[in-house]
Amino acid sequence: MKERRLCYISRTYYNQTSAGNKAKTDYEKVLHSMGAVSIGLPCKIDNNKFLAFFYNLASTLIACSRIQKGDVIVLQYPVKKYFSFICKMAHLKGAKTISLIHDLGSFRRKKLTVAQELKRLSHTDYIIATNQAMKLWLEQQGLEKPIGALGFHDYLSPSVAADRKHQPNEAWNIVYAGSLNMRKNAFILKMQELDYQFKFHLYGNMEDYDAVAKDKNIVWHGFMNADDFIKQVRGNFGLVWDGDSLEECHGDFGSYLKYNTPHKASFYLRAGLPIIVWKEYAVAPIIKKYGCGIAVGSLRELNEILSHLSEEKYSNMQQNAIKMAERLNQGYFLRKALQKVANEYGIIFFP
Repeated sequence: MKERRLCYISRTYYNQTSAGNKAKTDYEKVLHSMGAVSIGLPCKIDNNKFLAFFYNLASTLIACSRIQKGDVIVLQYPVKKYFSFICKMAHLKGAKTISLIHDLGSFRRKKLTVAQELKRLSHTDYIIATNQAMKLWLEQQGLEKPIGALGFHDYLSPSVAADRKHQPNEAWNIVYAGSLNMRKNAFILKMQELDYQFKFHLYGNMEDYDAVAKDKNIVWHGFMNADDFIKQVRGNFGLVWDGDSLEECHGDFGSYLKYNTPHKASFYLRAGLPIIVWKEYAVAPIIKKYGCGIAVGSLRELNEILSHLSEEKYSNMQQNAIKMAERLNQGYFLRKALQKVANEYGIIFFP
């Protein structure tokens, strides 16, 4: 087994509270805990985009000057700038790169064509896709690089999830975290069509509360800090659903989740909440594997599914969610994915 130095490049993040930046800073912490070396400047949060640009440029140049032969560098993709440059510099110095995918620009924001994205990813040596569905899609598009799969995003927090019990004959409580946005989650406005028996708890900013105030089963809690949410949220399930339909998740956001792993799923699980997702989502098989939630074909099915859910089955789901919360807080999925890389290449990472 050959020893290789595991490295990463920290960045300046404009807003740490966003899901994407939270995931990236968490992975930097996991890498650091594994003994990986930060070869750029230290991680920094800066609300000045102009200064952040020059800080990241300086960090990239410093990192490239510190690359050593045999290094394995983890890059969190997309790297907004300099991705191809870093890969080329690594290869010139006899190092390898691993690209951990968070988002594909050709899917979500359509800023790249599929061909452009594949060309960019071809510069790296190994890819960790967010899940098996994304891995398969990349392979079907003809990307000729070794590809692994993450599963859930890890989620670090000092908070301890509250111990929640569901009492027999008590209404089920479904939690949805996220600001009301007509483009992303207009389905909320249609919930009263369901004549549902469960309570629907909304956490997030809402510009037009009157739009949902008529629904007696909706309880709005307003915005809550993520760490406080993990400690204090009262509910039985977390809902991951996008779009304006109760039948399915469609539109750009809904279609994208057929291939991507939503950070929100990890957020709920870190709070000890089993999750409810659309059965076509890429995370549905992962939820089934770990027994930590329910996959449904339509929100119209929820009433019947919950009415037939036994306390024993829910208790098992909840315990699995709590176990998953512990794994997410330890960086389990990134550690597992990187160990797979090490095994495939016959190497050992060392500080």
